Amino acid sequence: MPAVSVLRHAKAVTGFGLADIDRPLADRGRRDALRAGERLRVIGPLPDLVLCSTAVRTRQTLDGLALGDVRSVFEPAIYHNDVDVLLDLIRQTEDAVSTLLMIGHNPSFHQLVHDLTGEAPDAFPTCALAVVELPGPWTETQPGTGRLADFWTPKTS
Repeated sequence: MPAVSVLRHAKAVTGFGLADIDRPLADRGRRDALRAGERLRVIGPLPDLVLCSTAVRTRQTLDGLALGDVRSVFEPAIYHNDVDVLLDLIRQTEDAVSTLLMIGHNPSFHQLVHDLTGEAPDAFPTCALAVVELPGPWTETQPGTGRLADFWTPKTS
């Protein structure tokens, strides 16, 4: 059974004077990313593939997870915050991947969890992590077919 872990980037600086895509993580964000990596190791298995937005804060979140040599692809389409694009990326995942980690942005990540499971937490704060188990191959991923297997935020641990 494949699973997709949906991780919103960790807390970024406000970034006055910076383009949105260039905003780095705040100190709290770096700490929270490390804790999210610990959570991923506890719940396991670690992802076979990471699809990460090209924004600085998402790339730094990925680095902070300390996942080792996990194959990572920096996907510009994730930054554009379109839930239909996210669903298409999931459907395009190779069959050999059993666990996919996506790192990106709200509101599309919160909406993605809702669309996949028919439910979602009331909020999806920075560094929120939702694990959604899917019943069949990636190509058959459809709204409402997933099961929310785990939900974690830095404030809940």
